[in-house]
Amino acid sequence: MEKIVYFSDQFFSAGRKDIWNESKEKIGVLDLKSAFTSGVNVENAEGELMVEGGFPFLSGKWLVKQRDGTELGEVKGNFSWFSKSYRYTADRGHFEIESPAFSREYRMVDENGEEAATFKKVNGFFQAPAYELVNKSTILLTDELIAVVMGVNAIEKRRKAAASSGGG
Repeated sequence: MEKIVYFSDQFFSAGRKDIWNESKEKIGVLDLKSAFTSGVNVENAEGELMVEGGFPFLSGKWLVKQRDGTELGEVKGNFSWFSKSYRYTADRGHFEIESPAFSREYRMVDENGEEAATFKKVNGFFQAPAYELVNKSTILLTDELIAVVMGVNAIEKRRKAAASSGGG
């Protein structure tokens, strides 16, 4: 898949959302499985499942898996006072994902502090809000990173729901 992609962040609405390149050409599909579960499938342009992501039963970790079920890695939230902080742990290394508290931009760095990817919420690329993902890594697949972004999104939405309901 391409190194710069766009996809919708309408997470809690079920259905299939197109993945686009910079030229606004459809290059894949993000299948938001259900409004009641937070799992996603990333498919290529031919409709073949490439990567899937979701929370295991009663877990706060977001697992990213290949189409054969092999685990690629997991996304977990980190505690942070003045920023949003996450960690993607894969067999190829650990990656920190950070964003200032009220920012819509995220930066993902490897263990050496090298930037592996950036992603941000953008308005107006198409009609609905979307993410712009820039893959700068030679070891992480763009499909995999889309599932990571959706994992960060899902963890944030869970935190907001817990905070608004008074839970922790």
